Amino acid sequence: MNPKVSINIVAWNSMDFLPDLLRSIFAQTYQDFEVLVIDNGSDDGVELFLREHYPQVKILRNMKNLGFSPAHNQGIRFVLDRWDPSVQDDRFVLVTNPDLVMTDTFLERLMETVEGRPEVGSFGGKLLRAYGENLADEALKETVQSDRIDSTGLVAKRNRTFFDRGAGEIDKGQFDDQRDVFGISGALVLYRARALEDARFEDEFFDHDFFAYKEDTDLAWRLQLLGWKAHYQPQALAYHYRGMFGKEKTGLWERIQNRRKKSRTRSYYSNRNHWNMLTKNELFVNKLLAAPQIFIQEAARFIYVVVFEPSTLKAFGEAIVRTPTMWKKRKHTMKKRKTTASEMRKWFT
Repeated sequence: MNPKVSINIVAWNSMDFLPDLLRSIFAQTYQDFEVLVIDNGSDDGVELFLREHYPQVKILRNMKNLGFSPAHNQGIRFVLDRWDPSVQDDRFVLVTNPDLVMTDTFLERLMETVEGRPEVGSFGGKLLRAYGENLADEALKETVQSDRIDSTGLVAKRNRTFFDRGAGEIDKGQFDDQRDVFGISGALVLYRARALEDARFEDEFFDHDFFAYKEDTDLAWRLQLLGWKAHYQPQALAYHYRGMFGKEKTGLWERIQNRRKKSRTRSYYSNRNHWNMLTKNELFVNKLLAAPQIFIQEAARFIYVVVFEPSTLKAFGEAIVRTPTMWKKRKHTMKKRKTTASEMRKWFT
């Protein structure tokens, strides 16, 4: 029988982080897992490193960078194609970025939460920001800790913007209660295999067309529509070296400054995928009820790009061109939808 959990890591020239992540994985108190690295054409020696130091790790090697979504879809298919529900009650896929370090009990705490919650499709723990100047230091665990929150789940706003709950706040125990949330950050999330199968469109779990950015929010939204809950377990603790970091609660000027720090590539994919995500998942009556807030937000988004990032304008055009594809995916989800419009509205605060 296959291990209960598959830990799937997508790597792309990630050797600054991967050794420390793997050390933390194999130090877990819960050991019923396998590790799969999907490498997106790295040239930093990751394959040689894995074969020398972690021969038990399975490797899927791509010749080029396929992006977060397609690579994780490869890994999830690899897991689910070997899962027989009639033989094995359930399996789980832990999707993780390479720039993370888990505490020793992270997986144990999540798997304890899994028991008795068959209606939950995704689980997440408390992510704090990681610090440490020497990433290759064997004593990284002594320097990695911080008390600044990275994510305690995804928050959905009425204007259809999405944030990591508590991001940027000092951890004072304000998020120490277990609770259901809108979704879990794709940096580190445990998915139930049955939920992934339910959300599957052809060979996709994360939207293949997104390439990168917003794919975790899109999947969280779809899982909610399909009746799968997301649950936050604060006792499962990990640390994240996030490349771009924004606070959940920011003023207008700070939000503008944060956006200007983003790369043009990230901005392009974020804007394009955001519009496609709305097309795929928004329910008509909820969109109508929140129309003023959505219109103001999207108008501000568009004006900002026109003024500050005109080279990104083509992202909106591409989003429109891809509407027929997104509509096909939408119909697939809506045929199976179990959650009512009023139940969905409670998430958009």
